[in-house]
Amino acid sequence: MIEDKNPQRTSIAQLGEFGLIDHLTKNFDVTQESTLKSIGDDAAVLDFKDKKVVVSTDLLIEGVHFDLAYMPLKHLGYKSVVVNLSDICAMNAKPTQITVSVAVSNRFPLEALEELFEGITHAAKEYKIDVIGGDTTSSQKGLIISITAIGEANEEEIVYRNGAQKTDLLVVTGDIGAAYMGLQVLEREKQVFQVNPNSQPDLDMYSYLIERQLKPEARKDVRTLLHALEIKPTAMIDISDGLSSEIMHICKQSKVGCNLYEDKLPLDPQFISTCEEFNIDSTTVAINGGEDYELLFTIDINDFDKIKGNPNFSIIGHMTDESEGVHLVTRANTKIALKARGWDALTE
Repeated sequence: MIEDKNPQRTSIAQLGEFGLIDHLTKNFDVTQESTLKSIGDDAAVLDFKDKKVVVSTDLLIEGVHFDLAYMPLKHLGYKSVVVNLSDICAMNAKPTQITVSVAVSNRFPLEALEELFEGITHAAKEYKIDVIGGDTTSSQKGLIISITAIGEANEEEIVYRNGAQKTDLLVVTGDIGAAYMGLQVLEREKQVFQVNPNSQPDLDMYSYLIERQLKPEARKDVRTLLHALEIKPTAMIDISDGLSSEIMHICKQSKVGCNLYEDKLPLDPQFISTCEEFNIDSTTVAINGGEDYELLFTIDINDFDKIKGNPNFSIIGHMTDESEGVHLVTRANTKIALKARGWDALTE
């Protein structure tokens, strides 16, 4: 396919704010019974009846959270929705609606925003949620995306970070670390491209890692899986800033300690081989990398038989008394104090 070197560029100013909103939101459908009024009024109207409402919001800023040198706008739109829905899933709730706000500089034509909203629309359809409002404004600093996610759950279903007990098992979904290594591959190829713009990277051998970075998925299935196993987590959090940071959050909120076992960490083979290629310790990346958007949770030790051997979950440790602290138990059976070295936008 021949790339169009002169793509159409429609100035956003031609549409104006309300024309832009109408244009970008025309493909959003209403699918949730709880959505009484979505886009088009001063506020959305929701009716959850006897359900509890869960709300979370995230801000994504160009140059801090994403780099458009290798992040396609459609993928960015999809990912910006997913990272917010992940927070709702971490409460053991069902995502139902989102609002989308965008601040954009004049270097972005209408076609760029159409790509961004194509990804948002795809995510809304994939996760069966309604886009019910938001805002648009100008930006002097590039692209800024703010999404608020709303979900519902029965009161007895909701799981907080503060419920872990000192004998609970520590469990994680999927595998961890791959998103961070996908970012390292993309950053390396960006540097190569800057030196030689004619270079064409061969990324086939890193396809899983790159997908985990550019198109992550929220674990909306975990709520159903655990319900079928008759397991309710005692505490839960999503892995956005790194496994070590999330463990520390649960321990702090629940006032417990933890032993995390190195040999129990679920690592993808492509992740391991790429760590070796980059000469990076796979355990260090796995516990500090972040952006995996898997779920980390604790369960009562009596639920061990229900979850053991299940391919969706890995038991990676157990909680202890708060006085014992938080440790990584290495393959050599040495205890190392665990530190929260995950992503922190204010210190990086």
